[in-house]
Amino acid sequence: MSIAVVILNWNGELLLERFLPFITQYSEGANIYVADNASTDGSVAFIRTNHPHITILQNSENGGYAKGYNEALALLKEDVFCLLNSDVEVTPGWLDPVLKKFRETPDIGIIQPKVLDLLQKDHFEYAGAAGGYLDQLGYPFCRGRIFQTLEEDRGQYDDDRDIFWATGACMFVRSKVFRELDGFDTDYFAHQEEVDFCWRAQNHGHRVHYVAAATVYHLGGSTLSNMNPKKTYLNFRNSLFSITKNLPRRKAFIIIVLRLLLDGVAAARFIVQGRLRHCWAILRAHFSFYRQFVKMYRKREKVKFVTKYHAATSIVWSYFVHQVRRFDNLVKD
Repeated sequence: MSIAVVILNWNGELLLERFLPFITQYSEGANIYVADNASTDGSVAFIRTNHPHITILQNSENGGYAKGYNEALALLKEDVFCLLNSDVEVTPGWLDPVLKKFRETPDIGIIQPKVLDLLQKDHFEYAGAAGGYLDQLGYPFCRGRIFQTLEEDRGQYDDDRDIFWATGACMFVRSKVFRELDGFDTDYFAHQEEVDFCWRAQNHGHRVHYVAAATVYHLGGSTLSNMNPKKTYLNFRNSLFSITKNLPRRKAFIIIVLRLLLDGVAAARFIVQGRLRHCWAILRAHFSFYRQFVKMYRKREKVKFVTKYHAATSIVWSYFVHQVRRFDNLVKD
C-alpha cells in the first residue's frame, strides 16, 4: 500500500525548516510532497536546497486549504494520502498503525491519529484531539477538547474507534475515496472543510476512524489563530454550509434556524467581551451564507444522509450551562 505525505504550504519557510526533518526521518517508505500555494517567501527555494528529495507540487494561487489540496492531490497516484499541516511534528512509526488499519479494514476511508499539543505535550491539541464529533445542532467538538478546554492525555482515549470527523491538520484518506467525493468543497476556502468532507464520506458509506497508536504534535494557529476574526467568520459560515448540504431538508431547516438564533447569542457575548470585530465576523458569515444558500442547497447529493452524530443533545448547553468540560462526562450527561 503506497502512501503520499503531502504538506500544504503558504509562506511557511520557518515551519518547513523546523518540521520537515521529522517528516523525512520518520516517514520511511512514504513519498513526500510539498504542495505550495503560490508562496512569496523563500519556501520553495529552501526545499530545493535543503530537501531535494521532496517533490514540490506548485499551485497557481493561494486557494486556501480546500483548493490547494484538490489541485495537488489530483496529480498523485498513491493508494493513501496523508494531508499534513506544515506545523505538525511527527513521531517514530507514526505511519505503520494507520496503514495496518487501512489494510485490515476496507470500509474505513479516513483515519485520524492522536493529536497532542506541541507546546504542552501531555495535553490534547485543539485541532482534532482524539477525534471529532458534532452535537445535535452541528457544533463540532472532540474527544479531549470541548470548545477551548483541553484535556490532559492520561491514556483515556487510547482506543481505536469510529469518529464523525477527522482533523485536517493530519488526515489520512484513501485516494479512491478522495476522488469519489471530488475532494474538498473549495467554497469553504479553509476551516471545517474536513467536517463537510467526512460527513459526505459517511453519506457515501465510508467509515471515519481514530487510531490512537499513531501520534503527532501540532503547534496550531500558524495560519489563523483563534483570536483572528477571519477564523470566526469562516467557522460560523462554513458550519452552516455543511448543515445545508448534508442533512435531510426538514432537519436541516430546523437546525439552521436554531443555529442562526444561537449565533446571535454568540455575537452578543462578543459585544459584552468587547470583541466587536468577532461580532461583525458573525454578521458577515450570515450575509455570506444567505448569498450562497441556493448554491449550497444545489450541492446536496442523492444519498442516505447520516443524521446521528453523538449522544449529546447540545454541546453549547452542556458546556456553558452544566459546566461540562470533559468528553467522558459529556457522554454521561
